[in-house]
Amino acid sequence: MQQSRVASTDAGVHTRWSGRLVGLVAVLAMVNFVVDSAITAPLLVLPEMLDHFGTDQAAWLNATAMLAGVMWAPLLGKSADIYGRRGVLVLTLLLSCAGALLCAMAPSVWIFVPGRMLQGAALAAVFLSVAIIRGVCAPRIAMIAVGIVTSGSAVLNIASRFLVEKLAAEFGFHVLFLVSAFVAAAMALCVRNVVPESLIRTPGRIDVRGALLLGGGLAGVLGYVSLGPELGRLGVGSLALLVGGGAALARWFLVSSREPDPLIDVRDLGRPLVLTLLVVFLAAGSYQSMLQLIPLIGDVSADQQLGYGLADQGSVALLLAAPGLGVTLGGPASGWLAARVGPASTLAGAIMLGTVVTTGMFLGASRLPAALCCGFLLGVTVGALGASAFNMAGSLASAERQGIVSSLVMVMVSIGSVVLDFVGAAVLKSTAVVVDGETMNSATGVFSYIAIASGAFGIATVLVVLLVRSTRLSRDSSSPDTGGWA
Repeated sequence: MQQSRVASTDAGVHTRWSGRLVGLVAVLAMVNFVVDSAITAPLLVLPEMLDHFGTDQAAWLNATAMLAGVMWAPLLGKSADIYGRRGVLVLTLLLSCAGALLCAMAPSVWIFVPGRMLQGAALAAVFLSVAIIRGVCAPRIAMIAVGIVTSGSAVLNIASRFLVEKLAAEFGFHVLFLVSAFVAAAMALCVRNVVPESLIRTPGRIDVRGALLLGGGLAGVLGYVSLGPELGRLGVGSLALLVGGGAALARWFLVSSREPDPLIDVRDLGRPLVLTLLVVFLAAGSYQSMLQLIPLIGDVSADQQLGYGLADQGSVALLLAAPGLGVTLGGPASGWLAARVGPASTLAGAIMLGTVVTTGMFLGASRLPAALCCGFLLGVTVGALGASAFNMAGSLASAERQGIVSSLVMVMVSIGSVVLDFVGAAVLKSTAVVVDGETMNSATGVFSYIAIASGAFGIATVLVVLLVRSTRLSRDSSSPDTGGWA
């Protein structure tokens, strides 16, 4: 019975580009702009938020949205497979809208933080958009469309930064959340009217207990990693997050291994998918840590004689814009390439490029032309990695499991980003020097930071080579129902 349902649905997929498909891709690309407005854009007004609420706990105002997104992801991914991807995407956008409104009206930080947690649901919009594309497009068209959807809003994100700064300066930081709420509501309406609902359903139920254990466990452990520096690594709150998160994850693993219909069947992940997720964890963490380092280097002048610095060599604004331009190119290009050589080989190319680019930052830390080149290519890596990882994971999943498998990619991106950001920040802090009474990052810290990112990309390169070999061995036995790309 399930086979016949999948076959009848496949008959209606897009096999070539059309006006209707272009409109669908445009809407889903704009949906991903909602993610930026909810997760990243508030960083621009972080000092104003700290002053308004009278707190110095920046991580609570910022990191809670990402941590909550990790908690939301598996639950919404599984729900999309069972109840339909369009409906769950609309729900995701409405949750983000409600969270933004709560943040805009919050009289205290105790109301603001729950609002940020609701906003974090927007993170699911990325993988739900990918799952929708893979459900309505033939594989070769889907790979290109995924590249556009996951990176097409990058230029818009760059432009919105200037608008956000101007609006916040004139009306206060609350306007940012009102704009985010409006965009989320508008995109929910567009999705409802433009995106077709998937006819494919996964029989089963939502393992609510498993979702709470997995999401809460991940949020607890990552909360300890990201909030620990501000709360104190050995503080009661930090240790409670770590112990509680670890216990929840252990309990989830034990329960899921016995459940007949678990949220994530760890027994059925398969070697290629596990390798893909490990590659995403390492590579996403590495590039995110490098994006964090770039403005730190750009804010230091070579005249300060620290052994690095770019502030006196020209327009550093270009350095900050270059990655965004690279993302816009990398996503669609990797999708086009994946349709011809396969997602595994394309993912391998993205990882190898990332390895070269991060290594190149040893030179780029003190020379602006090299830094601009590396920044642009790092953006290409980001766009290509995101699209290739989703395409690779999607090719390893059946049509009924696209939602939950895509959510795993997003979870690994988030985990890698938090962990490597923390590791890099810890290295910089432990090697800082005092210059003229001011604490500065040392050359030892900066170059050690780059070495760690390069090393993580190097390990990811080894794993992605194993992945390519694994997929080549199993390609002949793949079928349309199991997502073979050929």
